[in-house]
Amino acid sequence: MEDFPQRVSRARLYEQVAAQITEWIARQGLRPGDRLPPERELATRLGVSRATLSQALVALEVVGVVTVRHGDGTIVTEEAARRAGAQSISDAIRAHRDRIPEVIEARDALETKLAALAAERRTDDDLASIDEALAFMAADVEAGGRGVEGDERFHAAVTAAGHSPLLAAMMRTISELIAETRLESLSQPGRPGQSLDGHRQIADAIRDGDPAAAAAAMHAHMSLVSDVALLHERP
Repeated sequence: MEDFPQRVSRARLYEQVAAQITEWIARQGLRPGDRLPPERELATRLGVSRATLSQALVALEVVGVVTVRHGDGTIVTEEAARRAGAQSISDAIRAHRDRIPEVIEARDALETKLAALAAERRTDDDLASIDEALAFMAADVEAGGRGVEGDERFHAAVTAAGHSPLLAAMMRTISELIAETRLESLSQPGRPGQSLDGHRQIADAIRDGDPAAAAAAMHAHMSLVSDVALLHERP
């Protein structure tokens, strides 16, 4: 039987919006450091909901076209010009979406073990670093931020507390992929506060020297991180 061509994939709405925004950036001649219009204005111009627009902006941030700064708006990056083609944007966003489950699996395996090791091996200095990361993230979240840097600091502190050079090296090899999933997760409504609570449970178990509880808390946290809108929206 003659083979038929593969079915043409339909771009999801937020992908279409992301491509339109990237093309608009190019047409307007926006340069790195320039700001996009406020989200409410952009959503009105594009005729989409704020939720869809926010998802498109997160996708663009993940692939490096923009960066979102708390209190400063959405800023164009140097990557925007290179990503000007709509197909390039769609391909990059889909590649990110497709690898999310695998990245989460790797994180769960590595970080769950590291949390257990941290409960066994942590020093007073390790606990201090974990507490500093929690305080940093809490201050950011309370100020209305997403807690991205604090989240990164916390997981780095737990990794260091595990005192396993090989596992730490493995974490470094996927650090860029983790950064993508971190942005995606912490941009979900209500997620920064939920993530902070999960971090506190992990920290408490590590402080108590309870490897099983630390591993369980980290696994639960990874389950939360894996619940992202990109994986739920239908084409």
